Amino acid sequence: MRHALIALALLTHLAGTAACGQPVAAAAPAGPAHAGAGPLTLWQDAAIFTPVRRLLDAAGAGDALSVEMYEFERADLAAALLRARDRGADVRLIVDRTVPASARTADRLAAAGLPVRAYPVDDRRHQIDHVKLLLTARAALVGGMNWGVNSVRNHDYAFETGSPDLLARLRDIFEQDWSLAGGRPAPVRPAAGPVAQTAPGEEVRAALMAALAGARRSVAAEVFVLTDPDVIAGLAGARRRGARVRVLLDPGQDVNRPTLDLLRASGVEVRWYPMPPGAKLHAKAGLFDGRELLLGSANWSRSGLSVNHELDLRSDDPRVAAAFASRFERDWSAGA
Repeated sequence: MRHALIALALLTHLAGTAACGQPVAAAAPAGPAHAGAGPLTLWQDAAIFTPVRRLLDAAGAGDALSVEMYEFERADLAAALLRARDRGADVRLIVDRTVPASARTADRLAAAGLPVRAYPVDDRRHQIDHVKLLLTARAALVGGMNWGVNSVRNHDYAFETGSPDLLARLRDIFEQDWSLAGGRPAPVRPAAGPVAQTAPGEEVRAALMAALAGARRSVAAEVFVLTDPDVIAGLAGARRRGARVRVLLDPGQDVNRPTLDLLRASGVEVRWYPMPPGAKLHAKAGLFDGRELLLGSANWSRSGLSVNHELDLRSDDPRVAAAFASRFERDWSAGA
């Protein structure tokens, strides 16, 4: 079965490079705002912009404020960066200029004197800088939510953290990207901790495959694009070991349809998430054995796990796991 899955998936996974963050036309349910009072807080849907605005508005004289954003179109958030700069904050922005809206925002902010750099994506590999990171000296927000004008309508997740260790690693990754965007490559050393990046390296893939290989009881995933053959085989393998494996997919991504057939043939339970017309299940999140949650910007595709610059975060906080599990059960029921 594993070889059959891989063979069939190889025919389709190259299509799994769908760009995210395009405009949508209808609002998705917001769900609970957040959960968890420890080092990590799980934010969902439109409520993700609550910490975004709070962190932007809190930056003052002498504070570092760093943003790396794939799709950046919201004028109110651009204005918030300028206000933080005017209050004396050290504001820096990295964008992917292959996104026209991000290029326009970057040009306006650069013209206003804000330090802005473009991530040097490798066009030969169809690479993008897909990171969504907001970083201050005291907190960071990492997840899948873009800052597009319609991103607020999508179903998505983000982690907020104040952990010094996590902040240090995230700061190192931003400095790596800032240096690369300035023409001075300085990749950080690979690490096996909670923070995982793709390109440089394949830390997100390693974290995801280890979680799938270790799952014995359950896997619950919500994924925008799922086409990577190794991940498909890993999900099927977890099911063969006796785990209950459930996957929610975005029905608007045609590349997910062969994946749905492959997974169902292997006994994995798969449903389409019932988004309103034009909206998206934009999440890239998996909960393994009810205790380890991995989420971030990386789609479960070859591009997301091996080509694009991506950023994910893992958590074993029971409160965070419980919050995701509760939301997943509602989403799963809605997809029946």
